[in-house]
Amino acid sequence: MSVQGAHGQRQTCPKTLSGEHGILLCFSKAIGPETVRVGQHSEKPGYPVHHKRFMKIVRFQDLAGNVHYGEWIKEWSALLIEKTADETSQVTDQVVAIDKLLAPVEPPSILCVGLNYRRHAEETGARIPDYPVLFIKAANALNNPGDPIVIPKIAPGQVDYECELAVVIGKPGKNIEPHQALDHVLGYTCANDISARRWQKEGGGKQWCRGKSFDTFCPLGPCLVTADEIPDPNNLKIKTTLNDTIMQDSTTADMIFDVPTLISFLSEGTTLLPGTVILTGTPQGVGFARNPPVFLKKGDRVAIEIERIGTLVSPVSEEA
Repeated sequence: MSVQGAHGQRQTCPKTLSGEHGILLCFSKAIGPETVRVGQHSEKPGYPVHHKRFMKIVRFQDLAGNVHYGEWIKEWSALLIEKTADETSQVTDQVVAIDKLLAPVEPPSILCVGLNYRRHAEETGARIPDYPVLFIKAANALNNPGDPIVIPKIAPGQVDYECELAVVIGKPGKNIEPHQALDHVLGYTCANDISARRWQKEGGGKQWCRGKSFDTFCPLGPCLVTADEIPDPNNLKIKTTLNDTIMQDSTTADMIFDVPTLISFLSEGTTLLPGTVILTGTPQGVGFARNPPVFLKKGDRVAIEIERIGTLVSPVSEEA
């Protein structure tokens, strides 16, 4: 497979990724207008991928309501990524106003790992798990940057925050070896694993997913930073700020199971599809473990910040 690099020359694509619905993507390390090739199995643009310079990719609505991918250059503008006649996609020099940021991907599944930070396990009194603790968030929980976290009528006074590094799968795989795991990663973004604690612990038949899957309970964004820009996802600062108070302040180095181990474990006997989002756990400082407990309430503003990615901000409201 080849791509068109600077000055029109053709170059061999050094890496391929599989985007949503089987779209094949590749990127060029050429200087200048870099391109990605798009396969013929979908009319969708797929997931844009990395260029030589540091890039943040956003999915957004323009002022007319059209959805695009772009290279994020300012808070409310992006360089448009568009398809060309020869079925490539490239970052153009067209600046498009962003009317609304969207979650960077629409995942086919949201896989989540609990108790994956040592100090978080300690603060909850839980023993260090022998294997990653898996639960799943429903797709309806996906939430855009800036959109409110809505506290359900059935879950007052128990909704908690959790900052998390989110991994987005680019190349599908099954039974992936740990040393090959990062080759399957498209990129990383911020996530907030919002949790209704009583439903998580008591109201869901001892299954976590009910308390984790209410509408708006998975804010994701604000952008996607491609995997080769973050060679070590277990060396990133991560924190949560609630209003003006820092509630969680840690590093992904505190993970019990690192990102390659999680990907390998989750792929055992199971195909990880392109666009799959993996939430990798939260550090110490969650609301329910505090004395007294701190839960989200109407009018709050919660911000998740991860080094090299950015800040995901969500206001908090209540179901009418």
